[in-house]
Amino acid sequence: MTDQLQTPAIAALTAAGVPFRVVQTEIARSAEESAAFQGIPVGSLLRSILVRRAADDFFFVLVPGGRRFNWPALRALLGTNRLTLPTEEEAKAETGYVRGAITPFGARRPWPVIADASIEGLEVVAIGGGARGVNVHLAPADLVAATNAQVVDITVPEPPKVPAPEPEARAAAPEPETAAADPEAAPGTEAAAVLQPAPEPSPEG
Repeated sequence: MTDQLQTPAIAALTAAGVPFRVVQTEIARSAEESAAFQGIPVGSLLRSILVRRAADDFFFVLVPGGRRFNWPALRALLGTNRLTLPTEEEAKAETGYVRGAITPFGARRPWPVIADASIEGLEVVAIGGGARGVNVHLAPADLVAATNAQVVDITVPEPPKVPAPEPEARAAAPEPETAAADPEAAPGTEAAAVLQPAPEPSPEG
């Protein structure tokens, strides 16, 4: 805990009597960078993603770094085929937090929480602390107890990132006959044609 930094999330955790530690870092540009700043594996870093099931009906999904929604499993769990992500403005209105700081702790409205089952067995997880660059470290069991989360297998590993292809050589400027061909140029062109799923929101915390 900390005596200097206070957010609604930290106040809610303190009031709940949950053991936790606040870790404040510079604002990260990716989940991998955030995990490195905090000295934890990327799989211990949880994104709090607000999902809309119907009008005025939301829930939080806690997704570990390196994983993404399994939409069919999530739809089956909730018994609906229509799930959407709110806009940044809608998410702020429902939670009280800006993008990059969203967390179920101290949220404006106490929406239900679903945590991915991959957090079980971890020693510690990190979740948004209510401000950008502020994270809270706590035991997964304490997180589940404090949020009354439903723990379900609702994510899959992120697909491997496809490297960008090498830029094509200009046709008007052929290489000299003595120049060696680049053996890595051709394989990259096929990889670029693979369609990737739409990206999920940036880490919320």
